[in-house]
Amino acid sequence: MHRALCSILVAVPLLSQAQGPAPNEKVPVIQGGAGPCSIELTIMGADGKPVYGATIRVHIKYGFGGIRRLDLEAGTNSDGKVKFAGLPDRVQRPPLEFHATKDEYEGVTEFDPSKECEARHAITLAKSKAQDGH
Repeated sequence: MHRALCSILVAVPLLSQAQGPAPNEKVPVIQGGAGPCSIELTIMGADGKPVYGATIRVHIKYGFGGIRRLDLEAGTNSDGKVKFAGLPDRVQRPPLEFHATKDEYEGVTEFDPSKECEARHAITLAKSKAQDGH
């Protein structure tokens, strides 16, 4: 019995090595709960590499006369990705603007859910203009 236990302990590391490199980190999903649309964002640095821990914000006005409001904020995973789901398919004054920031860098992308309900966009961060004046 003692021998079988040793075999199991030795086999566990071999199995994990056989699986190869770890898969990409799961994309975080922020649920707006306001409709059927979604956008997956990839945030890239000026060097073309994914940015971990970038903050993305969006302000959404929807419903009759824009009476309903939704403010969402999320951070990117190690692959520079985040997904906003449950977005309304019609918003007041489209397109929506998704603002990404990390340290002194920022970027923006526009998304009109009435034209593309399921979207994938990339944002490349650049040095913030506001930081240049300080």
